[in-house]
Amino acid sequence: MTYRENILRAIRFEYPEHIPVTFAISPSVFSHYDPYAVEELLESHPIIAGKHCMRWDLVPKNPEEVDESHIYYDAFGVEWKGVIDGIRGVIQKHPLEDFSKIPDYKFPELPKFDLEKDRENVAKAKENGQFTMAGLEHGHTFLRLTDLCGYENVLVGMMDEDENLMLLIKRLEEYNYAFVEHYSKVGYDMIGFAEDLGMQVGPMISPDLFRRYIKPSYERLMKPARDSGAIIHMHSDGDIRDLADDLIDSGVDVLNIQDLVNGIDWIRDRFYGKYALELDIDRQRVTVFGTPAEVDALIREEVEKLSSPAGGLMLIYGWYAGTPLENVKALMDALEKYMFYWS
Repeated sequence: MTYRENILRAIRFEYPEHIPVTFAISPSVFSHYDPYAVEELLESHPIIAGKHCMRWDLVPKNPEEVDESHIYYDAFGVEWKGVIDGIRGVIQKHPLEDFSKIPDYKFPELPKFDLEKDRENVAKAKENGQFTMAGLEHGHTFLRLTDLCGYENVLVGMMDEDENLMLLIKRLEEYNYAFVEHYSKVGYDMIGFAEDLGMQVGPMISPDLFRRYIKPSYERLMKPARDSGAIIHMHSDGDIRDLADDLIDSGVDVLNIQDLVNGIDWIRDRFYGKYALELDIDRQRVTVFGTPAEVDALIREEVEKLSSPAGGLMLIYGWYAGTPLENVKALMDALEKYMFYWS
C-alpha cells in the first residue's frame, strides 16, 4: 500500500495499514537544542522522521548572535517583531486600525499560476504514491482580519456592521478564492483551510459573529474545492468545541483539532466513527511537564479511544523549543509504536 493510499483509506474509513503520523519540526528546534542530540533523535526514528529532517542550515554559527528582536513586515504590510528565534513574532502595528484606510488598501499581487505545470506535477506525485495537498496560508480569513485591523477592532466592527470592514471581508474572500479556484483545478487530493479560532477556553470569536461573517466566507471558499472532489482539511488550534458543528457544516472532511484543550473524551463523543480526525498532540501539558511514561500513556489513550481498524484517525505533533528531549524521545517512540496498534 502506498503512502497516499494509506492516508486515503484512513480518511475514508477503509482500513489503512497503519495510523498516518506527521512529525513536524519547528525551525526553533535546531537553534535551541544541541544540534547533534537533535540529529541523533531524528536518525533513530526513521519511520516518522529520519536524519534527512536535520536542518544544519538553521543551526546558528554563534548562538549568542541570534537576533530575536528584529522588525519585519509580511506581504500584507503588517509589522512584526521577533521574540523567539525560529518562531513567528508579535505584531507591532496593524496597517488598517483606521477603517477609513480600507477602501484604498492594496492586497499583495497574486502569483502567476501555471495550471498545466501544477497538474503535471500533481499527477506525477500521485503516480509515485505521494499524497498531494495545497491550501490557503494559515490564518487566511479571521486571523488575517485581526492582523490587518487589530483583534478588538475587528470584533467591534462586526458588531457595528462597519461598511469598510464588510468591504475588507469581501475583498479578502475574493483574494483567497483565487488560490482555492486554482488548487481546485489542479487536482490535489486535499485542500487545506488552516485558521486558529480557539483560545485556551472557548473560541476567539462568538458563534454568532462566526456564523454571520466567517462561516459564509468559509462555505464559499470551500465550495470549488469540494466540487472538484478534493478532501477538505481544516486546522484550528485552541478550544473550538462551540464552533465544531459549524466547521463540519461548512464542508470540512478532516478536522485537525487539539487533544487536551478540547478533551479526548469530548472529541470521541462528538466525532468517533463519523468524521476523520487529524489529532494535534498536546504541546502544553503532558509532553512538556510530564514524565516519559505519561507521554507514552497519552498517545496510547488517544489511539485506543479515537481510532479503529477501519481508520478515521491521523496523528500530528509539532515539536517546538522548550520540550525536554527525553519527552520528545518518548513521544517519538510512542508514535512509531502505536501507529501500528491495529496492524
